[in-house]
Amino acid sequence: MTGTTSTGAPRVVSLVPSLTEAVAVTVPGALAGATDWCSHPPDLDVVRVGGTKSPRVERIVGIGPDLVVANEEENRGPDLDALRAAGIEVLVTEVRDVPGALRELDRVLTACGARTRPRWLDDAESAWAGLPAPEHRTAAIVPIWRRPWMVLGRDTFAGDVLARLGVDNVYAGHEDRYPRIPLAELRAAAPELVVLPDEPYRFTPDDGPEAFGDVPCALVDGRHLTWYGPSLARAPGVLGGALRAAPGDAKGM
Repeated sequence: MTGTTSTGAPRVVSLVPSLTEAVAVTVPGALAGATDWCSHPPDLDVVRVGGTKSPRVERIVGIGPDLVVANEEENRGPDLDALRAAGIEVLVTEVRDVPGALRELDRVLTACGARTRPRWLDDAESAWAGLPAPEHRTAAIVPIWRRPWMVLGRDTFAGDVLARLGVDNVYAGHEDRYPRIPLAELRAAAPELVVLPDEPYRFTPDDGPEAFGDVPCALVDGRHLTWYGPSLARAPGVLGGALRAAPGDAKGM
């Protein structure tokens, strides 16, 4: 990398909301650009470069970053290839579980100029390492979209997060990571619990639970379920509380 900010950190564009928050709070001043979906920190003041799946490559190139941070799931290969062809270094993360998220965060923050490991990352590691073994395990489906219905499938970060909290994804063995499953099939799977996050689809008490009849539904904060960044430190407590608050107490969770 040839250029740096006034603080000595490389000039960075983030194409992943989780990583945007992590870099912004750890290496202030390093971020020069982020996607339209990068909502944390709320006061982030950088150039916006479009969506995670539709970044404006020419705008990113115009920023002149030393590094673009991306994710193999959230960002498209052709966009990243176009950035590389323009001479920009691209760091691509792969996050499928909590340990992987912690490792990748370490790697990204180091590449972005962090001189020491941030306290929040130590706190996140301790929070997840210190979880007691769940007293009960609950079979659940985890919709992430409707019209059409889509759910968590195999090898997902959110699925691993839930598994560590005692929630077993009914579709964890599906061949697809985010399969489309008709509602009738979701009901027929007879889950003990339905976990409804507020992103990417914004499920609410009036939009989602009604589709599953008497099955308990846990409405959870999508940021704590799907983001890997500073929110990881509080995620076990926040999610655990939401799961326990589901009607019927999710069979003793």
